[in-house]
Amino acid sequence: MWKKISDRLREYPERLAVARILVENGLNIKNGKIWCSDILISAIRIARAAKVDRRTVTQAIRMIEDDRELREIFTAIRPAGSSLREIARHLNFGVVEITPTDARTPGILASSASLIAERNISIRQAIVDDPELSPEPKLTIIAEKKIPGDLIPEFLKIKGVAKVSIY
Repeated sequence: MWKKISDRLREYPERLAVARILVENGLNIKNGKIWCSDILISAIRIARAAKVDRRTVTQAIRMIEDDRELREIFTAIRPAGSSLREIARHLNFGVVEITPTDARTPGILASSASLIAERNISIRQAIVDDPELSPEPKLTIIAEKKIPGDLIPEFLKIKGVAKVSIY
């Protein structure tokens, strides 16, 4: 998806910055406006986040709506929901953060989830950073209770795992 967006906006780096903010936050475009679900987001707020002026946001919206493929992406995109990543400690949840050698290696999430399930620990949430959007993508798994530290060597045996942190 990101390749398609960046190819179309390549000649307009500021508009591409606007598109990145929209994608990273799951914001969509309807009738020339930016929305987060049913909440209208002002162009000025997006401009500040993208470090561009309001007119650039308006131009980016117009360009997206005029392109059939971009319009399909940006009218359908939605926020992924609440992330427990930052509040897991306060909720006494366990967190394991896995850095892959290559984020496109299949099976990292499945194998990691299996290791946790074998310990009879329920997973509350799994967050996988998109390797096209994140310079250092990670897999973060939030579990109902602390993850035992003795699982670190087991996570490191998973094909494609470079680093593991448990907190």
